[in-house]
Amino acid sequence: MIKLFGIYISKAVVLLAVAEVLIFFSSMHGAILLFHHIINEPVSSLESNMPVIYSLVMFSAMTALGLYQKGSMATSSGFLLRIILAFLVGGVAMLLLLAIAPMFVNHGQSVLSYGSALSLLGILVARTIFVRVTSDKILKRRVLVLGVGINADRIEESMKDKDTLGIVVVAYVNLGDRIELIDKDRQIVKDQSLLEISNRLAVDEIVVAVDDRRKKLPNHELLECKIKGIRILDLLTFFEKELSIINIDLLYPSWMLYTDGYRQRALNRTIKKAFDMSVGIIIFLFAAPLMVLVTIASLIESGGRDPILYSQVRVGKNGKLFKVYKFRSMRTDAEADGVARWATKNDSRITKLGGFLRKTRLDELPQIYNILNGDMSLVGPRPERPEFVMQLSNDIPYYPQRHWVKPGLTGWAQMLYPYGASEEDAKRKLEYDLYYVKNASTMLDFIILLQTIEVVLLGKGAQ
Repeated sequence: MIKLFGIYISKAVVLLAVAEVLIFFSSMHGAILLFHHIINEPVSSLESNMPVIYSLVMFSAMTALGLYQKGSMATSSGFLLRIILAFLVGGVAMLLLLAIAPMFVNHGQSVLSYGSALSLLGILVARTIFVRVTSDKILKRRVLVLGVGINADRIEESMKDKDTLGIVVVAYVNLGDRIELIDKDRQIVKDQSLLEISNRLAVDEIVVAVDDRRKKLPNHELLECKIKGIRILDLLTFFEKELSIINIDLLYPSWMLYTDGYRQRALNRTIKKAFDMSVGIIIFLFAAPLMVLVTIASLIESGGRDPILYSQVRVGKNGKLFKVYKFRSMRTDAEADGVARWATKNDSRITKLGGFLRKTRLDELPQIYNILNGDMSLVGPRPERPEFVMQLSNDIPYYPQRHWVKPGLTGWAQMLYPYGASEEDAKRKLEYDLYYVKNASTMLDFIILLQTIEVVLLGKGAQ
């Protein structure tokens, strides 16, 4: 695994991304040469830059549609939908670019058509090869788990529910856990040193997942394995790398204290604020026409009787209270009894227009004001109501720590977890929020913003 911009990425995915960038570049370069050969015209110096621009735009579109995320190729239909949407988004972006700067390519639309057709074919071939190659267990990272109890079972269960690209658990070593939850045929007895077992099973990584860490671990043997190049991970770090979460059932304060991350340097805060302001203004300029249309649609639906905007008190950084603004998506009597409630699936309080606004996240656009006045950031944990925060802080450990950073318009949890409408959902989302707080950076913010396009286009996590 390679850590880039706060995200753990498998080497196979990095190689895939590099290969696809080369496909985009060579396809556009070939399209330009082919088209100019057909019409018998020389290639201009400006046109020679076009393959680089096309590669950047299409790579960004592929990233935005989650095509480099784990699980993006879990189903062929979902994968093809993302590919089609990525090429549509990238194609529209290229057409806008050509409209603004037509001097980059002569006969731009024709060349773009040639290049897109060639690159689509190349991407489909590359992805087919990638799936077949990475599905081979021989090429996957081989993991040995120490433990057969509750913690080991957490690994076993998580691997069933996730796309475990690049990983295979070769065995679980029984070190005497009081409770045994791993099937006997998946266990091995420690009848050799860990190094000998690792060599026999061709292990790349060892995860320490015993239930009682107070018992004596074979630390000398683990160190011997590490010296020989085998990675040694604790369970928290394993989940952080593989599932992009901080598992709060396993979390303890000293881990947060000694691990990398959870630092907010003054320079980073300044850069984030500048990023929020500049990108926030750009989003506002592009979103202004949409906001006007939503306003008109809201007036038509309610006959001008109901307010267009809805404000609500939320909890911000360090527990500061502020008013968040949204386009109204529920009836005005949604909480007539004064009791705070989570929205639920097919909630009867949501209006017809409100359902569309929530699915496309357009109801969140007025929060650009909250970003520009400093109460919110573009990226961060979503702000919750004080009533919920008080309840969740009492029931869920480490919940207040999500308020170490400003709440965001979008976030890591919004990108990777469906809409939450229960305390258990809040707990699971907190694991993603704590991952973001630990690994926050401007580049991670940019990647999350980019991948929010997938959330909007596919309606992920809408309620």
